[in-house]
Amino acid sequence: MRARPSRILTALLGALVLVLATSGSPASAVKVSQHWLVPASATIAIDGHGFGHGTGMSQYGAYGAARQGLRYSQILSFYYPGAAAGTADGAVTVRITADTRGDVLVSYRGGLVVSERATGRRLALPAGLSGTWRLSAGGADTTIISYASGGVWRYWNRVQGEGEFYASGGVMTLLLNGGRSSAQYRGTLRAAIPAPGVMRRETVNAVTMEHYLRGVVPLEMPSSWSPAAVQAQSVAARTYAAHQRSEPKASHYQICDTTTCQVYGGYSAETAASNAAIDATRGVILTHQGRPAFTQFSSSNGGWTNAGSAPYLTARQDPYDGWSGNTNHTWLVRITDVTIERAWPELGNLTGISVTDRTGNGDWSGRANTVIFTGSAGRVTVTGAQVRTKLGLKSTWFTFRVAPRG
Repeated sequence: MRARPSRILTALLGALVLVLATSGSPASAVKVSQHWLVPASATIAIDGHGFGHGTGMSQYGAYGAARQGLRYSQILSFYYPGAAAGTADGAVTVRITADTRGDVLVSYRGGLVVSERATGRRLALPAGLSGTWRLSAGGADTTIISYASGGVWRYWNRVQGEGEFYASGGVMTLLLNGGRSSAQYRGTLRAAIPAPGVMRRETVNAVTMEHYLRGVVPLEMPSSWSPAAVQAQSVAARTYAAHQRSEPKASHYQICDTTTCQVYGGYSAETAASNAAIDATRGVILTHQGRPAFTQFSSSNGGWTNAGSAPYLTARQDPYDGWSGNTNHTWLVRITDVTIERAWPELGNLTGISVTDRTGNGDWSGRANTVIFTGSAGRVTVTGAQVRTKLGLKSTWFTFRVAPRG
């Protein structure tokens, strides 16, 4: 779901999409016996590989493979072996999570209309009232259309059920949280009813698959990377969206716009280079048994892909991830014993660390599944994922080095 340079990279790697951001991967278990005694005052070096869950495509690996001349289809074949080619089109409905007010505000533009979803009836908004327009709850099954004039909201009309803004195929400016910020979107902007009888509305962007991707790909991978890598990312993102569309997040939308799903920024995020990569792969997805594949991806796998929940998500050594520009292939974090004691205060004073099973591939026998911390007041058994979260590590592929603190 997601290191790459700039703000885009930081956002991706913080939780990783992809995205995919939800690994859902069953950890393979290989028993190990790795122990470190911790003196009363200690420095602990944590060595690690990769950033994210490591399942499916490594984004840095895709770039490394493209640098070696692989085409996007070859990159995808390596990271999703056994998946077949397919196609997908149609629309996607995306929950705009940054809009939290419970109504939908847009700036007026030419051709702006409000559609009543239940009947398809369209109401053209008058050009003479060219300020801010709002869709808000007028009841559990009614949406009020109003406009701002002189700092006061004035009623204009209403529709039954859900209403949505549309601008004759053009781009609309969505005002977020009362106008404190804004973003532009294609498609329609819907005041969706989350459940029957609920007064509150949630903002949902209904958009074509290809236009949706234009708002995703540049936020998941830098557009400046090799075209083949960005094309591979385009297919992985399109496939992931098609998969999520078949298993929607909620009754009123299919996919979210954060790293819990895929990061989506609408028209505001588009770049010419990423649009070109999307167009070059138009409609292409990966399938398994006739259905869209679960194309997980993360920033860097550290040199080994992590086995996932599908037969095309295999554990295999990755020769492409470790190129010189990937600073997440190998990393180091230094902490003290106090850091662990604060994370798990029930330990008391930390006296020992053990790793008892791993995934079995690569340095130190792979990613840590189970870690035991022992202290003067007791011990805790935690997963590698819990250690990663509590200590702010890039992945669960890590080991320890302990030394006295001078």
